[in-house]
Amino acid sequence: MFKIQTLNAIAAIGLNQFPREFYEISSDIQHPDAILLRSHVLHESHIPESVKAIGRAGAGVNNLPVKQLTKRGIPVFNTPGANANAVRELVIAGMLLASRNICQAWQYVRQLETDDHTLEKEIEQNKKQFVGFELMGKTVGVIGLGSVGVKVANAAIGLGMHVIGYDPTITVSRAWELSANVKQARSIDDLLTKSDFVSFHVPLTDETKHMINHSRLQAMKHHVTLLNFSRDGIIDNQALLEALNENKVFAYVNDFPYGLLKNHPRVISLPHLGASTKEAEENCAVMIAKQIRLFLEEGSIVNSVNFPTVETLPLNSGVRLSIVNENIPNMVAQISAKLAQAELNIQSLLNKSLDEIAYTVIDVNQEVEGEVLKQIGGIQGVVQVRKL
Repeated sequence: MFKIQTLNAIAAIGLNQFPREFYEISSDIQHPDAILLRSHVLHESHIPESVKAIGRAGAGVNNLPVKQLTKRGIPVFNTPGANANAVRELVIAGMLLASRNICQAWQYVRQLETDDHTLEKEIEQNKKQFVGFELMGKTVGVIGLGSVGVKVANAAIGLGMHVIGYDPTITVSRAWELSANVKQARSIDDLLTKSDFVSFHVPLTDETKHMINHSRLQAMKHHVTLLNFSRDGIIDNQALLEALNENKVFAYVNDFPYGLLKNHPRVISLPHLGASTKEAEENCAVMIAKQIRLFLEEGSIVNSVNFPTVETLPLNSGVRLSIVNENIPNMVAQISAKLAQAELNIQSLLNKSLDEIAYTVIDVNQEVEGEVLKQIGGIQGVVQVRKL
């Protein structure tokens, strides 16, 4: 019986992926095999020794101590692409809100206190202050061409916009999805100087923190609109405030309210609504549940942010060992030697590594006794051993 602890509300359609005859699921479960969460912050929390995997029903993992979990041999799974359509639609909505001054115009109408007889006349006299511009023919620069960025780029093409994309690490599969009409920027700076809108779709890392600073803001087109539905911290907020006050930046639409900016008349801040649709929450829940099941039951690793991808076939006979070890030489040979000493024949072996961690899945022809597992676990550099 596997035990799953939920630290946030996970859509029922996702939890139903776990057959109850094999899984126990609760928010206050003791000694869980896996933890499922969305926005719950684990940085200061105690993570039980029993935990073998953590699943984040969403893309970002800033709320998780990934480096600490990696050292403990715990893979962290996420759900890239499951909420991509929800974010894509919100980015397009953000461009329309900004370009047509919709929020300001709506607020203007709400505060009018005149009667219906004079309402139309007053509106006709004052509506000129909300004159906007059309998206068609404008250029949007998309930084980060992952699952969301590609969808945003293609949607903008459909609206008649010109699109420039930048992502030096774009995958082959994402490149195939990208419209042929999307132009490639030589660099971030090349993209920024040509774009009327800039949309960010990159994780927050040491490399992307304050990617947009004072000098880059000044190099942008006059009256550029910035859309940040990725992560707070990518843009230097103080530098952005200055650019807004100088009218260098026309508008800033974001999903991360910040005290310095949220009340600025040309800032539209939303309460982290990017993935807040019923469809996205259900997609994320189903996707993360399937990935956790595959890992616990078969040892497969799909969509982990800290472990290599290892896709296994179902085990028809014998026993499967799942082994996490430091990515150092001679580990597989030492593990194989322990199995040979126990007269266990290896039927198949998969081994992959990512940075400092290596992951090995070994199928053997018969039962593996606890003493053999103990010996493998005692090899210097082995972090975790699991028998499936």
